[in-house]
Amino acid sequence: MPSITPHIGQRRSYDGALCTVRFIGELEGTTGSWLGVEWDDPARGKHAGQHKGIRYFTCKSKSATAASFIRPTRPADAPQTFLSALQLKYASDVPSDNGPMLPEKQIVVGGKVAEEVGFDKIRRKQAQLSELKIVILDGSCITSAYSHNTDREDHQTIRQTCPKVVELDISRNLFTDFGTVVDICSELDSLHSLRANGNRFQNVIEDDKLNGPHKAFKGVKELELGETLLSWSEICHVASKLPSLTLLEIGTNQLSSLAPIPPAVSFTSTLVSLNLEFNEFTSLEDIAALTSMSTLRNLHLKGNLISTIMSSPSKEVPVFGKSLQYLDMSYNKVSDWSFVDALLDVFPGLTSLRFSHNPIYENPGLEDGAGLETDSSKKGTAASDEAFMLMVARLPSIRTLNFSNITAADRTNAEMYYLSRIARQLSTTAEADEAQVLARHRRWAELCDLYGEPVVSRQQDINPNYLEARLITVHLYLAELASTESGVNTSTAERIVQIPKSFDIYAVKGIAGRMFGLPPLKLRLVWETGEWDPVGGFDDHDGDSSEDEEIEAERERRQDDAASLAGTSIAGKKGGRFVRREVELKDGPRQFGYCVDGLEAKLRVELR
Repeated sequence: MPSITPHIGQRRSYDGALCTVRFIGELEGTTGSWLGVEWDDPARGKHAGQHKGIRYFTCKSKSATAASFIRPTRPADAPQTFLSALQLKYASDVPSDNGPMLPEKQIVVGGKVAEEVGFDKIRRKQAQLSELKIVILDGSCITSAYSHNTDREDHQTIRQTCPKVVELDISRNLFTDFGTVVDICSELDSLHSLRANGNRFQNVIEDDKLNGPHKAFKGVKELELGETLLSWSEICHVASKLPSLTLLEIGTNQLSSLAPIPPAVSFTSTLVSLNLEFNEFTSLEDIAALTSMSTLRNLHLKGNLISTIMSSPSKEVPVFGKSLQYLDMSYNKVSDWSFVDALLDVFPGLTSLRFSHNPIYENPGLEDGAGLETDSSKKGTAASDEAFMLMVARLPSIRTLNFSNITAADRTNAEMYYLSRIARQLSTTAEADEAQVLARHRRWAELCDLYGEPVVSRQQDINPNYLEARLITVHLYLAELASTESGVNTSTAERIVQIPKSFDIYAVKGIAGRMFGLPPLKLRLVWETGEWDPVGGFDDHDGDSSEDEEIEAERERRQDDAASLAGTSIAGKKGGRFVRREVELKDGPRQFGYCVDGLEAKLRVELR
């Protein structure tokens, strides 16, 4: 085993908590020597490398609480070699041929001892190290492939011990250089997937073993380097050593922008899925370097700080290839619809999108930056349903949104709803400002061609003392079933009449009955508001706020990456999310003006 005498850059573990030694020496106002360490878990520390106003070292993490000072005499966890960790985890409880498994520490849950059924068989199988295909040694305090005091010619090598390993997880260990990973992987000829998350590799670009002639990663297609705090240039340097790389996960690395990728780097023409979750990007301009990846299909940007396409409107918008079809933009900072409208400019091949948990999705108004006004101040599920409809309508090419397939009926409903919402917005806007409003809705003309231009009823300022202000223009039309009744006046299917606001519902029914030759007391009046409401409880399983969503997201992501690598509400059919809002005008003395909004209304006349 290597000496555990502390030195700068050394990786250590204390009760399973990993850290890097950044300082050795005395502190002002104290006696004796101290170790200044940077914890891998920044919440574990107390400061950022300073004591009583004096800075002693700088952390790689940007956290203000990543560092601590501890005494060198504090006992550290013993480091291991790769083979010793493998033996300890998978073969330490190997029974004799006829003997039972060695007793293990009991697992207690809620005061009761849990019984492990069938685990003996699993352990026996795992103990056959030469047959292992998946090896997970995360958090095993591994520092090297072999002991420095061991002549590997006198002992079994990694290749001899576990020659069939396909997937290897050596995350959160005590490696100081990537050369140790080269040593391990160079003996695993069948390796396909390598996870090295949470390590703290040093001097990656100058690493002689990584840069030297080797075939350690010739078959590795999947690489994970999340939480390593490597720079983008270091990540590219490592990835360039994997000639067959198709999946790269580099989340939680404090990345804020990506420099252009050198043309000689091979993975730009092989990479299919890239995970950049929980970094510090603020705009899509920050990842413009990725447009050079000709084969990229899945891009994961969850949990960043993205709020704009470009930091400056004068700059050219980055355009990704049409091969990119899936984008995860959930948990970002997007707060206006102009970003959504521009998504297809940046990702012209986009067919699948995850966008939940952005401000605009939680509060889906139609006003871009001028106050996000939601329909009837909807909250929770209703707001999410409305956001779903608006996003589907604004993005004509997407086929799945937040893991929900978009049917033809869903799209029709969404586009008609969006059209009605634009009309409603126009109705509250002066005619002179109409062009300004429509500029924020790219699909207005297209949707009008598909479904017809909706009627925009603008409210005019009327002197309340005038008779005009006391009348409501009512469009009365006879329901289809009622028009077949004998004795009904069907010479005109729709009538327009002005009715005083002060009339009660009885009087309004009398007018309708007289116009269509029907008995007023047998009539039913329904006010068609022209607005939409979500169907209560419909598609609750598609919610975006539960823990299940994260499970589904991970499942969907793995399925998408694996695949890459290898009736409507208007008609009352399943598949819709919204229905038209209608209000029946009940018999009573209440004044007509209090039963409908505005100075114009559409009433459907039905026979009871």
